[in-house]
Amino acid sequence: MTTLPFIPILAFCGAFLAVCMPSGSRLRPAAVAGAATLAALVLAIAEFGHIRAGEVVSERFAWLPQFGLEIVWRMDGLAWLFTVMVLGIGLLVLLYARYYMSRRDPVARFFAYMLAFMGAMLGVVLSGNLIQLVVFWELTSLASFLLIGYWQERNDARRGARMAFTVTTAGGLCLLAGMLILGHIAGSYDLDVVLAAAGRIQRDPLYLPALILIALGALTKSAQFPFHFWLPHAMAAPTPVSSYLHSATMVKAGIFLLMRLWPVLSGTPEWTWIVGGAGVCTMLIGSFFAIFQHDMKGLLAYSTISHLGLITVLLGIGTPLSVVAAVFHTMNHAVFKASLFMAVGIVDHETGTRDMRVLRGLRRAMPRTAALAIVASAAMAGVPLLNGFLSKEMFFTEAALVGGTEDWSMAVAATLMGIFSVAYSLRFISVFFGPLAADIDHPVHEPPRWMRFPVECLVVLCIAVGVLPQRTVGDVLAVAAHAILGVRMPAYDLAIWHGLNLPLAMSAGALAGGLVFYIVLRRRANLRDRSKVPVLHRLKGAQAYETCMLALGVAADTLMRWTGTRRLQPQFRAIVAMLVLAPLLLAAPLPGLPAFDPADIDLPFAALWLIGAGCAVAAAVKAKYHRLAALALVGGTGVVTSITFLWLSAPDLALTQLMVETVTTVLILLGLRWLPPRPQPRALSGPAPASTRWRRTRDLLLAAAGGLGLAAVSYTVLTRPAVDTISDFYILRALPQGGGANVVNVLLVDFRGFDTMGEITVLGAVALTVYALLRRFRPARESVPIPLQQASDVDPAVHQSPARQADGGYLLIAGVYMRFLLPVMGVIAVYFFMRGHNMPGGGFVAGLIFATALIVQYMVAGTDWVEDHLRLRPHRWIAWGLATACGTGLGAWLLGYPFLTSHTAHLALPLLGEIHVPSAFVFDLGVFLVVVGATMLILVALAHQSLRSHRMPVAAARAALPSALPPTKEIL
Repeated sequence: MTTLPFIPILAFCGAFLAVCMPSGSRLRPAAVAGAATLAALVLAIAEFGHIRAGEVVSERFAWLPQFGLEIVWRMDGLAWLFTVMVLGIGLLVLLYARYYMSRRDPVARFFAYMLAFMGAMLGVVLSGNLIQLVVFWELTSLASFLLIGYWQERNDARRGARMAFTVTTAGGLCLLAGMLILGHIAGSYDLDVVLAAAGRIQRDPLYLPALILIALGALTKSAQFPFHFWLPHAMAAPTPVSSYLHSATMVKAGIFLLMRLWPVLSGTPEWTWIVGGAGVCTMLIGSFFAIFQHDMKGLLAYSTISHLGLITVLLGIGTPLSVVAAVFHTMNHAVFKASLFMAVGIVDHETGTRDMRVLRGLRRAMPRTAALAIVASAAMAGVPLLNGFLSKEMFFTEAALVGGTEDWSMAVAATLMGIFSVAYSLRFISVFFGPLAADIDHPVHEPPRWMRFPVECLVVLCIAVGVLPQRTVGDVLAVAAHAILGVRMPAYDLAIWHGLNLPLAMSAGALAGGLVFYIVLRRRANLRDRSKVPVLHRLKGAQAYETCMLALGVAADTLMRWTGTRRLQPQFRAIVAMLVLAPLLLAAPLPGLPAFDPADIDLPFAALWLIGAGCAVAAAVKAKYHRLAALALVGGTGVVTSITFLWLSAPDLALTQLMVETVTTVLILLGLRWLPPRPQPRALSGPAPASTRWRRTRDLLLAAAGGLGLAAVSYTVLTRPAVDTISDFYILRALPQGGGANVVNVLLVDFRGFDTMGEITVLGAVALTVYALLRRFRPARESVPIPLQQASDVDPAVHQSPARQADGGYLLIAGVYMRFLLPVMGVIAVYFFMRGHNMPGGGFVAGLIFATALIVQYMVAGTDWVEDHLRLRPHRWIAWGLATACGTGLGAWLLGYPFLTSHTAHLALPLLGEIHVPSAFVFDLGVFLVVVGATMLILVALAHQSLRSHRMPVAAARAALPSALPPTKEIL
């Protein structure tokens, strides 16, 4: 097994550890985050020997191989390059954030978000399965949403986070559809298979839909036209987040996807027009908008858009050398853009503003920071002897060749973009020149030494690559480009000087033209005061986005007015009406309804269900005025259902139904406190109006029709001729493969264990939701007074009467005896749990039995006594249950088997002899813990509110009750 899976795992583990750190400290969460990132970076660098040798390092874990779903970790040269960029720049950003973030911020949460995002991005670049890639792709959108909206009290942060999340997740849905089509064409979702099927994919009629959908996913993530508008609004994030998202991650995910699928999708006119066209528009619009920004981060945001457009154009051109140039510029852009964002953060941190109309003369107060920012800006502008110059010259070379000697449009567009990039780079560094601004509130000085260190490292790398490109990044560029091009790898030279040629002239023209253009704008347009971008100021993508979101909101409100209601009755009426239509819909697929023969009626069974139907009808009649009686009658229907399961030889279902009926009856009984006061009986308030009688008649007829329809469907299904069904599969394999004779339990914890895992997760989530909703809410008091509620107003002689004393004595005796039920029912729960794999029982039934034992204690002694003496922590029961169930599956996965694969250990113990311990036993234990925890958590949420809402003061209760009674809190 390789160390490849541990690279993203380390990031996610670091996120978990960081969030557990105290929020008031910056050092400890930063140290945890840095250690996890450094360890992952060391693992990635250690793989370079295999990558340079041309190997593809991979690790596969079977999950659902029959559906083409495997967890595949795959690292080639391209994945290695992006992995090192994500981790290397991430490590520097984390060090920078240690000094940038304020102690008043929830710093532990910040570092947890950063590492979670890092892990998601690593999952994207290291995925060897298309579906797995999409999953991590969407995780990057979620993590970026949390990072952009980190300062959630700010409106611009919330707006920017929502905008980025909406655009990128919409593109992610398109990407999922495109990947499904691509996998369908290739016959597999495995990346190696897809990359080997390029010819078949491009000949398929579904190639164009797949290309459009995948391009939408990549272009939205990389902020390409017309989806570029979300990136400037993401500047509301903290500067370390902006530095990381806009240099090595997030926006580079779309670039990575285009590079990864370039061998499969490129080389067609459709690819060139879609990808190349979007790139040309993006690089020109982004570079032009950048010149007129007043916020330093806003300028860098639009420059990021422009450079991403440049890379997209290179990929759209489609020649092998343009791909090499795209990879090279991706590396260079990550280095100088990260350093520039961090330099802006230093300026903001020390001056309190990023407004270029206010800032000037910072070179005098911050000479070192100014020098670093100027060098990085020069690299961004493409000044010789810096890394940006080399890759931009390669771009000019390809732009000049793409149209030949007849079409110079691409060369003109490339030169124009170069002119704009020089102009906004000069605008950026203008804040460091001139006299020092006098209206800055506090003294300006250099930042702490280690806050500037990441910027210094990146700027030194800009110079080193610009002066010695082959020695510094030659091997890395070669292996990354070879992973894309393969045998089409071209010959190229990373030398600084290639002689006097057209690309050099284009570079010189861009530098000179940019300088002249900036001077003209500065003198004629007065950049410090201009509020609009000339020519393009009406092209506001953000406004179009807001208009679309507003239209969607209006449409949703209209739909809700047409179809929605705040009352439950119309919704139930629609649901029951569907039951009336069910027999008609199933008439065609279920022909041949057997004739009804009265002789086939089982009279005892019919009598049983007459009792159940009578309970149901009586409950409906009593529900209006006597809720407790209605609840008891509904319980009678549940008991009849349990007996029916037992009658039909389904003891597991009968046990489960009986215990569910018991638990839910108690919970609903507590929930009755939340309902509004009961109305007066009709006999006291006169006859019902005609509208009420009509509504009741209509509901009665509809309910009867729906019940008859469902009964017809059930009768049709149950009387079908016996055919081979899926049940035969489980019956034949339960004992030899699942190791248990109880088919139901083996099905739940072995064959369909993943379904059960999802069900208990939902159960735990529901319990936590109920608890969260009810923890601060108090129900209204009912109109009927509760005993002892007004004890201070009642004559004490009444409470001292012999009858009252006898009731108290009975309550005391019942309480004492009921407490003995806890260990007895606990033993019964253990009995049913241990026998569940071979006989009726199991973790779910055992959990309900044990929960019933605890409910009895609540009923007799009250919530306070149980919490004080039993010290239950339902949250922990749920957490340990989910951890146990998930750990069972992960144990099989780590041993090389599919998730939740069951195994049986044969142990020889003294006295007991040989016993069989299946892993399904541990999984069933997790089910038991979750069921108990969820039931008790809901009970606590309901009981606390009901009891506390109507509880009288303890002193008044003690004064009102005789001394022979138990303590007050055990009764109330």
